[in-house]
This record gives sequence, structure tokens and C-alpha cells, in this order.
Amino acid sequence: MSKSRKPALFQILGELSGSRKLIGSLAKNDFKTKFAGSYLGRVWAFVQPVVTVFVYWFVFEKALNAGTQSTKQGIPVPYVLWLVAGLVPWFYFSDAMSAGTSALLEYDYLVKKVVFRISTLPVVKVVSSLFVHVFFVCFMLGMYVVYGLFPGVYMVQLVYYSFCMFVFVLAVSYLTSALAVFFRDLVQIINIILQVQIWATPIMWNMEAVSFPPAVIAILKFNPMYYIVCGYRDSLINHIWFFQRPQLTLYFWCLTVLLLFAGTHVFRKLQPHFADVL
Repeated sequence: MSKSRKPALFQILGELSGSRKLIGSLAKNDFKTKFAGSYLGRVWAFVQPVVTVFVYWFVFEKALNAGTQSTKQGIPVPYVLWLVAGLVPWFYFSDAMSAGTSALLEYDYLVKKVVFRISTLPVVKVVSSLFVHVFFVCFMLGMYVVYGLFPGVYMVQLVYYSFCMFVFVLAVSYLTSALAVFFRDLVQIINIILQVQIWATPIMWNMEAVSFPPAVIAILKFNPMYYIVCGYRDSLINHIWFFQRPQLTLYFWCLTVLLLFAGTHVFRKLQPHFADVL
């Protein structure tokens, strides 16, 4: 089969495999320059999420304690630990999703270069966001230790669920980054969707404790981030292996693979027109 007849996903995977060093170099540079010009520089990448964690904790655990008891029933650990296990993956998803969508717009000068492999740009953004994510996974584990809950063997699943999230975000980013070149309002639309999705994902509230109709609960579980957030909590709190949730695992990977094929196909179809529009 000739290269032109290969599915776009396999073409792009081949390009990424041959550009590993370039992707690593660009991702490091992207992270370094993200806060260039500010006095504290890269420190802001870590300060803002930490502040967010403690703001949410204070509001839901202290200020609104009486009004949130029903949503906290059944949580077997201090609320702040349950909360941070949901917020840490969400921080990565939100940051990588926003950055991946605007990847081609931000690196328009590279898109116009004939010899540059444009397919690496969404990956650069998604990898760049990993640096902060690794720090916050360590920060989260440190919080558990401080509270006397030492991570066990189930903790190894954090690598698996982080990989799941990486692949899912990359799949969506190929689609959204390509469409954003022609419809730039999509960047703002994605940001609005993320603001809504954080509440549709059970991060601040316990889905198992609310009195929603079963149909509503089922719909909310179709959110792929439910699988990720639930997985982080299974790894640190519930001590459940990912293969003990076969239906959710199968659904997540079927959706992710479908999005990978769709996203890379759209990206490859629109790629010849990127330079003309940018």
C-alpha cells in the first residue's frame, strides 16, 4: 500500500516517530517560553493550580460545609484528598486541550515552512503540558502522605490513566487545531466548553451521592473525563484496578481510537490549506 493510501493516523504516527527529538526540544522550549517576560517566570505554571486547589477546598469544605454534606456522603477520605485527585487530571486536560487547539495558530511561522512537519505541533503542546502535570502528581501524592495515606500498588495506574488522558487530548487536538485555523472562534468556544465540563465531570461533587435520575447519571458517565477522574480516585482511594471497570474502559478506548482516526483524517485533509489561511 502506498503512503498516500495509508490512513492519516498511520502517516502521522510515522512522522511523529521520526521526529521524537524535535518534539522533545520544542516541548521544552514551549514550556520555558510560556511565561517568559514575567518576573516569576515558570513559577506561575505551578502557583495558579495550587491556589485553585486550596480555593475550591476552602469553599466546599469550609465555607459551604453545611450545604455540601449530601454531595460528600460516601467519600472515605478527607474531602481535600478526594478533591485533588479529580483536579490534578483536570488541570492537565484543560491546559493541554486549550493549548493543543491553538497550536497551529501560535506556531503559524512554522506552518508556513515547507519542510517542517506540521503534524508535530499539536503533540508539542500536549507534551509541554505534561511537565506541570508530573509536578502536580507528585504534589498530590505528597498531600496523601501528609494525611497519613501512603500510596499502595494501585498507584501505578496513575501512569496508565495519564497515558489515557494524553492520547485522548491528542486525538481531540488534531481535530480542533485543524478546524481552528479556519474558524478561530473555536478557541474561545473550547474554553467555554471546558468551563462547563468541569462541573459536568464529578470533580467537586460526588456523583454517587446525588439524587439524579439514573438516565442523567448514565449520560454524565459518557464524558470521557469521568473515566479519567474516576481512575485517579480508584488508584489512590478506592483501590480498584482499571480492568475491574471493563465497560468504562472499553467505551473510553473505542471513543478515543475513533477520535484519533477522525482527528488525524481531518488534519491531513486540511493541511495543504493551512499555510494559505495563516
